[in-house]
Amino acid sequence: MNYDGIMNQRIQDVPPSGIRKYFDLLEDMPNAISLGIGEPDFPTPWHIRDAGIYSLEKGLTKYTPNRGFSELLRQIAAYLQRRFDLNYDPMSQLLVTVGGSEGIDLALRCLIEPGDEVIIPTPSFVCYGPLVSMSCGVPVYVETKAENEFRLTPEELRSAITPKTKVLVLPYPCNPTGGIMERADLKVLADVLEGTDIMIISDEIYAELTYGGHHVSPANLPELYDRTIVVNGFSKAYSMTGWRLGYLCAPKAISSQMVKLHQYGIMSAPTTSQYAAIEALQYGDGDIEAMRDEYDGRRRFLLDGFRELGLECFEPKGAFYMFPNVSKVSGLTSDEFCTRFLEAEQVAIIPGSAFGPGGEGFARCCYATSMKDLDEALKRLARFLKQFQN
Repeated sequence: MNYDGIMNQRIQDVPPSGIRKYFDLLEDMPNAISLGIGEPDFPTPWHIRDAGIYSLEKGLTKYTPNRGFSELLRQIAAYLQRRFDLNYDPMSQLLVTVGGSEGIDLALRCLIEPGDEVIIPTPSFVCYGPLVSMSCGVPVYVETKAENEFRLTPEELRSAITPKTKVLVLPYPCNPTGGIMERADLKVLADVLEGTDIMIISDEIYAELTYGGHHVSPANLPELYDRTIVVNGFSKAYSMTGWRLGYLCAPKAISSQMVKLHQYGIMSAPTTSQYAAIEALQYGDGDIEAMRDEYDGRRRFLLDGFRELGLECFEPKGAFYMFPNVSKVSGLTSDEFCTRFLEAEQVAIIPGSAFGPGGEGFARCCYATSMKDLDEALKRLARFLKQFQN
């Protein structure tokens, strides 16, 4: 069989994730410290797990409605209003998905026609460009700058827009940089988009992990509300990565089409996870605060440590990542630095080049791990950097 000839060429052309290599190397390093994986190190809070267990004990294991349980949809709407001052009708504007990842895929596939362009600020998470390509769209990468704390500027956005532009992805708070967009930043982008039909897909999975202020969604701006699809979920805020549960917020006309695609491709999100999510939304605000406070302490500890070692790093205001410049102190590419650091000191960090244009020279360091491991990682980094000092 000529498998190359019968498989979808678009899928074959998409390269594998640049992150995967480092996880594979870690398998043979039992004493390694990983600052690579973007996953909370906390267990899912017990009361949330207990709700899932209770649903199983009661035999509540049937399909749910396509959009998700009506109670869950109502709780999501109440949560969004309470935490972010966002107002959505639960039965016509919300959809429960299999993680935020399905939400991004659904949104792109419902919007993109072949040849449509999608603007993607980079460095950013690895999934956006490949999902655009697999939807027959054209990713247009816009390189954001460290001196702007990796915010998308109106000038950068304006220069990327063409008659074929259909969608703008706003991945803030940002993985891998930890950068955020504030209301003033979004306001000037709204001015650029005025008079166009360009839609926004706002990936807000790290919305609850914002430090020193409150997260602002594009949908908080009246002039952007009707053109914004919000993607969010339970993985980061409630440490529920393995439960695979997310949700979409969108204008009614778009939401109804996304439900059709979800209906035929997935049917419904996991039933047990939905029962757990209802508990999380009703009683989990304190869990969010406790985890965020712990991340904030780690954030400040790691930032101070990097600066003491002479690594340039802006102060990230969101998510749980640092994005230091490693090439200036070493003269190595980001991939060379991360590979040699892992081999020499058994600490895994991810090269910035894995996250698109603008990432070269930097490295993503995740602080969703213990203070003990962060302290040890800094000691190993100090030892590693000595070889590059004059």
